[in-house]
Amino acid sequence: MANHKSALKRIRQTEKRTERNRFYRTRLKNIVKAVRTAIDAGNKEEAAESLKVANKQIHKFVSKGLLKKETAARKVSRLHQAVNAL
Repeated sequence: MANHKSALKRIRQTEKRTERNRFYRTRLKNIVKAVRTAIDAGNKEEAAESLKVANKQIHKFVSKGLLKKETAARKVSRLHQAVNAL
């Protein structure tokens, strides 16, 4: 266990950050899963609506520092390709 006041604070900050990032990572997986599920079902309208939400949220996660810009662009691009292929 840490003995310095600053080290104790860093531990508290890390715990908060880890919990927050875990929430966002799970949210990201669920958003992408919703689009993929609509694509697998062959429902183009639902897939397009889910894609709008996914696009906005994925780019929002970039601003939160959860994803890098290129990673987000790649994810969105692949989802767009899949929806357009329907």
